[in-house]
Amino acid sequence: MKKYLSLLLLCLCFNALAQQEQDSIATKQLKEVIVSSTRIDLPLSENARSIQVITRENIRQAGVTTIADLLQQVAGVDIRRRGIAGMQVDLYIRGGSFDQTLLLIDGIKLDDAQTGHHTLNLALPLEVIERIEIIKGPAARIFGQNAFTGAINIVTKSSLDTTGVVNLQAGSYNQVNVESTVGTSKENFSLLAHYSHKKADGYRYNTDFENQNVFLKGQFNKQNSPIDFIASFSERKFGANGFYALPSYADQYEETQGSLIAFSSRINKGNWLLKPRLYWRRGQDEYIFVRSNPAIYRNLHITHKVGFAFDASNTNKLGQTGLGIDFANVSIASNNLGDRSRFMTTVFAEHRFLLSNDQLDITPGVAVTNYTDFGTQLFPGVDISYALSEALRIYGNVGYTYRIPTFTDLYYSDSTTLGNEDLKPEEALTEELGLRLIINNFQFSAAAFLRQAENLIDYIRPTEEGRFEATNVREVNTHGVELEAKTQFKIGNQPQQLQAGYVYLKDDVKSIAVNTSRYTINSLRHHFTFNYRTNVTKDLSGSIAFKHAQRPMQDSYQVLDLFVQWQINNLRLSFSANNILNEVYSESNLVPMPLGNGLVGVQVVF
Repeated sequence: MKKYLSLLLLCLCFNALAQQEQDSIATKQLKEVIVSSTRIDLPLSENARSIQVITRENIRQAGVTTIADLLQQVAGVDIRRRGIAGMQVDLYIRGGSFDQTLLLIDGIKLDDAQTGHHTLNLALPLEVIERIEIIKGPAARIFGQNAFTGAINIVTKSSLDTTGVVNLQAGSYNQVNVESTVGTSKENFSLLAHYSHKKADGYRYNTDFENQNVFLKGQFNKQNSPIDFIASFSERKFGANGFYALPSYADQYEETQGSLIAFSSRINKGNWLLKPRLYWRRGQDEYIFVRSNPAIYRNLHITHKVGFAFDASNTNKLGQTGLGIDFANVSIASNNLGDRSRFMTTVFAEHRFLLSNDQLDITPGVAVTNYTDFGTQLFPGVDISYALSEALRIYGNVGYTYRIPTFTDLYYSDSTTLGNEDLKPEEALTEELGLRLIINNFQFSAAAFLRQAENLIDYIRPTEEGRFEATNVREVNTHGVELEAKTQFKIGNQPQQLQAGYVYLKDDVKSIAVNTSRYTINSLRHHFTFNYRTNVTKDLSGSIAFKHAQRPMQDSYQVLDLFVQWQINNLRLSFSANNILNEVYSESNLVPMPLGNGLVGVQVVF
């Protein structure tokens, strides 16, 4: 690991000192990225949290086909994939579980009451994404339930730069991807529509898949208070060889659906910014134990979430005030979990005090949530930052975070597993201290964090003959250090970008007084990522992505991906090669990831 860190520091220092020409436009964008996922909109450079932003240009240069493949290039974000093309993915941040990470689209919370295992089922096609905001660390005070260890907010495009894009790709395992995105923009109206279809035979027995996505966004009344409308549908059908339970269960099969319909707006009234949102999210999951014989064992779950959120921020003499209220009803109809529902009401309040000639800002806040089945939960916190100079800021935050059990935790039952209706919410006290440096085309951040969690849910089996039962038994103290650096420079007249990150994380797990536990804490102990994006000429560009990962009691692995694209007028030719080192590794449940594989693509812009 030391040689990777040495290489990182050497490359960053060399490029920071030897860049031939500063890219002032890129510098300006680096400083003025506005993070919109919080109630008080702030430039990235002024935030008192560990936040990383992936821009539209970063997405285009990465050469990946799914959000899952994009996020696995970010240090501190543990993407545990089963197979290719994002057919099944779990999302973890800073050692939290998939139930402890929240996904948002344009600020709309997409938690699934059945299980966080479906968090990324509604991940959008990359072509419709403007940027991705990654909040590492506790965010319950900002978002409420499920943002236990972090949150990811996907900000969608309002319009296309062109009339449309058609993308065709083909490659290993008879994979075929077809995508089309069209849009129009008028003075007071814009519309964007996308359809994609992906299929492959699979890289081993029973890993074939067929995925499709439909996305529609309209923006009306653009000259006054714009009204955004979003409709999204995602469907996935895939063989799940060894995806769940024992790896020997090779004939599993699953179909999932995710739907979202939402209306939102941004209204400016004097010193007030108002953001109302109305939305409906639907999820469907059908699991079949033996693909050829559903009668042996089959689960079907359908979930709904209907919500209304209203956020407001006010700029005044004392600083900035953020307020919000969120109502949501979640329900499930399931042949295993039964028919269940809960209603949630959350109230948020925070204020940003600016002191010492605006060098010091202190933002205390609190969120209070009432659940019809878990009563009232309170989580206060405070963010503090101090600008040592225009370029350097130190920051810290502390607060409480929690997660209530999912319907699966509470009510699931089969021959080996039993839920528990008496479960308590998971709780944690979190602390973070960091710094952020932005100077010219160079950005560096470092953070140390600690999370003291209790009542974490595990599945234990008191006797060899019994079933695994959900129980509040885990106490885990998680601490770690996170480093990230990015530099932009030019070789000749062509822009280049170098980015690297490293996270060290350790879980101190207190022993539990049982002989058999289903869950083991398996966070990434060492996680190093390196990305180099280059424009060789005006028309030829490419990127290299490297990841080193190591989990406790497992061998480390290194994955290297390559992407090249060539622009010829309105035609873009591309080639991507994944795992070109032919590394043998798994990310989840001992499911082997594919060896070297690739895609060739043709994109037409009109």
